[in-house]
Amino acid sequence: MLSREKLGGVLLNSRHNFAWLTAGGDNGIDLGKEGGVATLLVTAKGRRYIVANNIEMPRLLAEEVSETDFEPVEYAWQQEKKRPTLASERAESLSPGPVAQDIGSMAATRNIEGLITRCRASLTTDETERIRTFGKDAGVAMNSLIAQIAPGERELDIAEKMRAEFSRNCMSLVVTLVAADERIAKFRHPVPGEKRWEKTLLLVACAKRSGLIVSLSRMVVNISIPDDLTRRSEAAAFVNANLWHQTRPGKSGAELYQVAADAYRTSGFEGEIDKHHQGGAAGYRTRDWVAHPTLTEIVQPHQAFAWNPSVTGTKVEETVITSESGIEVLTASTGFPTIPTEIDGVIYHSPGILSL
Repeated sequence: MLSREKLGGVLLNSRHNFAWLTAGGDNGIDLGKEGGVATLLVTAKGRRYIVANNIEMPRLLAEEVSETDFEPVEYAWQQEKKRPTLASERAESLSPGPVAQDIGSMAATRNIEGLITRCRASLTTDETERIRTFGKDAGVAMNSLIAQIAPGERELDIAEKMRAEFSRNCMSLVVTLVAADERIAKFRHPVPGEKRWEKTLLLVACAKRSGLIVSLSRMVVNISIPDDLTRRSEAAAFVNANLWHQTRPGKSGAELYQVAADAYRTSGFEGEIDKHHQGGAAGYRTRDWVAHPTLTEIVQPHQAFAWNPSVTGTKVEETVITSESGIEVLTASTGFPTIPTEIDGVIYHSPGILSL
């Protein structure tokens, strides 16, 4: 990519790109920032550097990266405070030609995050094994959470239990959504609040481990499942199954958006696609891209996807990985009810509704 773009090197400071290039390392300290405390430089000649101040470098080399993989370039923290662009300037001085960046720390430097995203798209064999194990653990964690909660609890308390349950297996939640009863239909992104769960509950987790992110949602009821909720959930599962069926290498985001739109129309819920995005490509971010009518991004082999079709009052979401022969579901929760949908002779099992 660097050769094609006539670049001497690229600077990677975002946490997701740092994790990708270091096979799970983390340069984050202040989690409210997209960038981290260390910058990686990869040159067109194959040299790799890690650039950081003297506060951060010892821990980074001890716990996040190997000095044999990334040559350290260290400077005093006082210098950085005096000159905030010092890290980028140091890295630029090591490059054999023009440098680009992933996030805009230097206004005059070209941003190529879109190109880097495409480099990340196809997961390696090692990454595939990591996300497969991770997805299974996430499905188990969600089951364990559901076993602990009970009607009458606040959304906020359920969210705290969710974070704690995922953290038991070194998973942190980058998105935690909980909606009880009428809030499920009112809000597509229900940030947990004071509402106490009475009848119906939506749980949403986007979990992170070693840089990779998986997403999953579950519907739980404390009553007999209402017919209307069943009908709506089956419609969402129909959209989900159609997306899974068509998520193949070579398909464009625009084509997949149309797949979803057609499926909503066929299921009798045509307007629902306008109420929320349908998800899209995943991996080291919750979504690398979201399908929309004009998106030209192309599905790659061995790429992670998290589709999240919703019909007012319910939602379906799992993380999968693509291949030429079909998708593999990564985050299924063993024993959790599923909704089977047959598309062209293939049966897809979307998460259903658990009645306690």
